[in-house]
Amino acid sequence: QVQLVESGGGLVQAGGSLRLSCAASGRTFSRNAMAWFRQAPGKEREFVAAIDWSRISTYSADSVKGRFTISRDNAKNTVYLQMNSLKPEDTAVYYCATRASNQVGSQTYEYDYWGQGTQVTVSS
Repeated sequence: QVQLVESGGGLVQAGGSLRLSCAASGRTFSRNAMAWFRQAPGKEREFVAAIDWSRISTYSADSVKGRFTISRDNAKNTVYLQMNSLKPEDTAVYYCATRASNQVGSQTYEYDYWGQGTQVTVSS
């Protein structure tokens, strides 16, 4: 019943920045965690970052730590991913997800709803 729509992807040069947004609509879970995952061609979907409802508990993958920041605006039912110092290795389709829990998690199977994804391409 929950729909998630990502936006903000695009093509940038290495070292550049992008800000991804994910808007939730329909029936949403209260006080639930949200997360960003990414998937490159030929690879499994991997965890990027997660945040709980209170924005106190966050969890980021080591590969993006210090470069990416996850945040959320609960009034707008929107989660963001600010991506700085982008590297070619960051190239992937980025997906947002939410679960029926406020526990941050890093596994794809822990999440119940997914967006359609937005492409991020970083050139060298």
